Amino acid sequence: MISIIEILKTILFGIVEGITEWLPISSTGHMILLNEFVKLDVSEEFWEMFLVVIQLGAILAVVLLFWNKIFPFRFKEKPVIRIDIFVLWFKILVACIPAAVIGLAFDDVFDALFYNPTCVAVALIVFGIAFIVIENRNRNMSPKITELQQITFQTAFMIGVFQLLAAVFPGTSRSGATIVGALLIGVSRTVAAEFTFFLAIPVMLGASLLKIVKFGFDFTGAELTILLVGMVSAFVVSVVVIRFLMGYIKKHDFKVFGWYRIILGAAVLLYFTLAA
Repeated sequence: MISIIEILKTILFGIVEGITEWLPISSTGHMILLNEFVKLDVSEEFWEMFLVVIQLGAILAVVLLFWNKIFPFRFKEKPVIRIDIFVLWFKILVACIPAAVIGLAFDDVFDALFYNPTCVAVALIVFGIAFIVIENRNRNMSPKITELQQITFQTAFMIGVFQLLAAVFPGTSRSGATIVGALLIGVSRTVAAEFTFFLAIPVMLGASLLKIVKFGFDFTGAELTILLVGMVSAFVVSVVVIRFLMGYIKKHDFKVFGWYRIILGAAVLLYFTLAA
């Protein structure tokens, strides 16, 4: 029987996941740091799986909030198929190719080499600096791409290459990497954020399926409860955070997240240096 304390800890992890998955500040970095202070009473194998699969709750928030932009079928007076949405999904799949190919081939290698506090902290700082530099560069420039439909297959693939950085280096932030890449090639903040959200759907589904298959389907009652509570918490918080972010970036740039990443990365380095 799972204790109330474990449920509360799981809710906390879900809250952190829901906040940090969509803000470009690295959910992995925050979850690793939180795990240093609030450890779930689970096996190491389950924890590694939980860290990824909890993201499914966050995905459902995207599906709920952007349903009309991602579902190609309409059923009002008569059935209608939105070809433009089908094309968008093909572009999203193209953007998934780099991370899918490299991630499947070297997933365990990357975990062994880079899944540690030092690498996470360095990635936080480096991409924090990148946000500030790119936003300063773009200050007086107008974006070339201001609508989702303007994203070409080539642009989608280039964004996918940036996403690969997040697959290799924990702490980079999947949303952070794709948004930085999109801004660099002239995509507006709003479109960059939306495309990043949509790109998360197949990426997180694939990553979660891979982790579940590796873990196996033989969950204990406590493990299943922890997984479901974490996903529900992540879903509820993600709905609020996504709405906030889409409103925020209409009037502000991403530099505040860059500074936050630098401060957090420095704090992580300091903490683990002193703890060593």
